[in-house]
Amino acid sequence: MRVVCLREGFGFQNIALEERPDPTPARNELLVWLRVAALNYRDVSIARGTYDPRLALPVVLGSDAVGEVVECGPGVTRFAVGERVCPVMAQGWHTGPPTRHTARKMLGGSLDGTLAELFVVNEADVVKPPAYLTDEEAATLGTAGVTAFRALFEHANVGKGQRVLVLGTGGVAMFALLLARAAGAEVIVVSRSEAKLVRALELGAHHGIHTEKIHEWGMPVRELAGGEGVDLVVEVGGSATLAQSLRAVRPGGTLALIGHTPDSWSSPSLVPVVMREVRVQGILVGPRSSFEAFARMLEATRVRPIVDRAFRLTEVVEAFEYQASGNAFGKVCVRLG
Repeated sequence: MRVVCLREGFGFQNIALEERPDPTPARNELLVWLRVAALNYRDVSIARGTYDPRLALPVVLGSDAVGEVVECGPGVTRFAVGERVCPVMAQGWHTGPPTRHTARKMLGGSLDGTLAELFVVNEADVVKPPAYLTDEEAATLGTAGVTAFRALFEHANVGKGQRVLVLGTGGVAMFALLLARAAGAEVIVVSRSEAKLVRALELGAHHGIHTEKIHEWGMPVRELAGGEGVDLVVEVGGSATLAQSLRAVRPGGTLALIGHTPDSWSSPSLVPVVMREVRVQGILVGPRSSFEAFARMLEATRVRPIVDRAFRLTEVVEAFEYQASGNAFGKVCVRLG
């Protein structure tokens, strides 16, 4: 089988296709023929060496995928040959909050990831995606989709009449837009691209702010949200956007701190957190139970993920470069077969 491996060092120039022996499932394990993988900014940071400079190499990259079960090891009861499954990004995290061990069991980092033609996984660490989704759409669910779902519904309880601020138009942001609209919320999107804002409005966003024209967008967002601010900020920009996000959120609102696009952190003033009693909620993807709840919501709403582009396996370096460029609208995929 072929895998996408980071072997000799960090950097996109060290991403390579490598032949490995086909794996065999052990007890309670599935052998999955992976059809499509989806990239996340985390994968870019891991490949560059900024996510964890001490990460032991070699490592198979990738944290999201969808595939078909082709063989079941002894004792398997949850799935059968021929079923379509998606791996859980944090292996072994099935329910409840993360533990101190959770971060050590994430695909494409401490564990070999999903950019592989064949993948062995415990039957407890996969989820059945909705049947109506294409393989490209289903591959995007496990990281960006679960993250957005938890931000909106497990930590903020977003519903009709509430206001949500979405930063950018990447994978998590587009899931947040679609899911918030499905729940009846009002959505504001900020983006550096006017063309992407037009597309976000076409998808149901109520307002868009072009941050290349309005650099200090926190107060304008607050005004669009009735003068008080939004109920939830889906914060993916980290140090580059946190100060404006704190201006945009209402007193008593929630700031879902998901990630960061820069590869460095600086700390804005936290005075607004205290003075306005803002709840800052960190979100580390989610357990299998959240993925399953997310899949049930998709079945009910028929929301379809936004896939920008799918690359061939032989174009995987180009896929990483495109993901890193920030030009994608929604998710970037890699077809493995």
